[in-house]
Amino acid sequence: MSRHFDEAKGLTENHDPATHEFVFNQTMFRIKDPQRTLKFYSDVMGMTLIKRFDFPAMEFTLYFMAALSPEELKAISDNNDERIKQTFARPAMLELTHNWGDEDKDDVSYHNGNSDPRGFGHIGFAVPDIDAACERFEKMDVPFVKKPNDGKMKGIAFIQDPDGYWIEIFTPERQPNLLREHLA
Repeated sequence: MSRHFDEAKGLTENHDPATHEFVFNQTMFRIKDPQRTLKFYSDVMGMTLIKRFDFPAMEFTLYFMAALSPEELKAISDNNDERIKQTFARPAMLELTHNWGDEDKDDVSYHNGNSDPRGFGHIGFAVPDIDAACERFEKMDVPFVKKPNDGKMKGIAFIQDPDGYWIEIFTPERQPNLLREHLA
């Protein structure tokens, strides 16, 4: 029996026990203006700042954000050392990196990977109702790359954060039918 649930060239059946407790912890974005970007991720996306690390000698700050339910929020420790451990143990964190002074430099911008040369593409957020989420984003003047009824693939949206990074928005319950239409 395969350890994979689908097939693709390059996969290995070896699952080294040394990796059994590895956790995919973070994706890092460089950000120009922390006030603007933190407002976006906390207000628009509902994320919570779990831990902030300032590095004065190197002049940068790291902000670790997570999408937490009210129950998960209660489990975050008030003890600094415990919260540091929680920050680096939980899955799917967003690490926002601000190099001090970038907010004042007109020539600073970050490549989002969706224009040449292509590379990184987007992060994704599952939402209970894509239509309601997108209506909310519109009211909040969030820039859209693609609305749910635009383009060839209906039922998903892409918005942009203040630094131009793309965020895919989708409703998991709709994904099987949406994919079935395009995989035929």
